[in-house]
Amino acid sequence: MENKPKNQLNIELSEEIAEGVYSNLAIITHSPSEFVLDFVKLMPGAPKARVKSRIIMTPQHAKRLFKALADNLNKYESSFGNIKDVGNETMPPFTMGGPTAEA
Repeated sequence: MENKPKNQLNIELSEEIAEGVYSNLAIITHSPSEFVLDFVKLMPGAPKARVKSRIIMTPQHAKRLFKALADNLNKYESSFGNIKDVGNETMPPFTMGGPTAEA
């Protein structure tokens, strides 16, 4: 008999997903029932960029992600120093309709 802790979750990661997708721009839109995170790879000088990955989640999960990301950023900066915020001056303005925020 195995002694697994209660509520243990076994998460599988395929080789394809483990490779990851590079993104240097995130576009976040939302409705009352969901948040949509589009991850884009923007290349310098290119007139067009393509969404490389889209994640859709509930507002509750978006808030949990926000808290987890904030916690990890604090841990990162404690270990490696402050991350310089470059602001939006390097990103071109664009909209996709609906409420939009960039990160």
